[in-house]
Amino acid sequence: MFYGAWAAFIPFLPLYYQSLGYKGGQIGLLTSLVPLITLVGAPVWSGLADATHRHRAVLLGAMVGAMGAVGVILGVRTLGWLALGVGAYAFFNAPIIPLVDHSVLTMLGERRSEYGKIRLWGAVGWGLSGPLAGWLAGRFGATAPFGLYLAVMALAWAVTAGLNISPGAGSGNYWKDARRLLQEGRWWFFLLVVFFAGVAGSTVNNYLFLYMAELKAPQTLMGLALAVATVSEVPALFFSSRLVNRLGARGVVLMALGAYIVRLLLYSVSQAPWQVLLIQLMHGLTFASLWAAGVAYAHELAPPGLGATAQGVFNATLMGLGAITGALTGGFLLERLGGAGMFRVVALAVLIGAFVFLVADRRQRQNHPIG
Repeated sequence: MFYGAWAAFIPFLPLYYQSLGYKGGQIGLLTSLVPLITLVGAPVWSGLADATHRHRAVLLGAMVGAMGAVGVILGVRTLGWLALGVGAYAFFNAPIIPLVDHSVLTMLGERRSEYGKIRLWGAVGWGLSGPLAGWLAGRFGATAPFGLYLAVMALAWAVTAGLNISPGAGSGNYWKDARRLLQEGRWWFFLLVVFFAGVAGSTVNNYLFLYMAELKAPQTLMGLALAVATVSEVPALFFSSRLVNRLGARGVVLMALGAYIVRLLLYSVSQAPWQVLLIQLMHGLTFASLWAAGVAYAHELAPPGLGATAQGVFNATLMGLGAITGALTGGFLLERLGGAGMFRVVALAVLIGAFVFLVADRRQRQNHPIG
């Protein structure tokens, strides 16, 4: 229900901005607010949940705030008020996934490697809700999908209110636990590799369609490319537990980063739109596998009682800092090097990040085993 609600809102926001008469630069400004505020909102709210041990209350409050912000967005027209509404939405929405992921891992306990089998239902929700939201937009106008968002999110709120979410055991001193996490070298190397993955994912998400346009791809093929990517998440998430059990969460993170490098390079040598469609099948191996393993690795490195904070920082690095950097650098590279050159430079950057992570993380594990 969470992802089904988002499928009826996030992809349709630019269309809503356009229906209000805003131009490309203004739409870009409004769109950039979400990852920018996620960078701050995710760790702040998640840290509050860990510090107060009121994870369910914080999650429910954030959901109410997000729904209220969508109501504001629907009720205003000027750019300033719209930016305020979008900023409020981003701030309240930022901790929802980290808190949900933390709750799932806590409920799974020793079976937390099975996380992917729970998370795959997010892809199912997105896949079911997206076409319905598109039909509503075509039939009733640009704001119609937002009603679906509010209805599904309200149902999600009701289900969440009935869940028994345990905060997990900690030392009782949040700042002491936080210092332990900040002093863990592997944590910083992990965030470094997550950052590069966020840059790679953001480059694909923001500029793949423009690259496909360079290859003379029709818009119908672009939509199909998005659908193929979404479908590819399901098997990747379903089998992620086997990969994590076999390779470890750290190993799957590195595997996903390597797959990102291959994916970017394949885009850069594509000669026809249908080839891009085939490459989209790697989305599950890159984003979905990285997400499942990243959630598990963040949980593994987090001291007891700091699980939500770790998930919040992981989310902020991937979907906040990495997404912003990818959007900005990708646009710069696209303008100067074209789509193929952009993908090659980003692939090189990800390769460097993976190498640094591999060497430094291994040295840190040998000299300072986690306790």
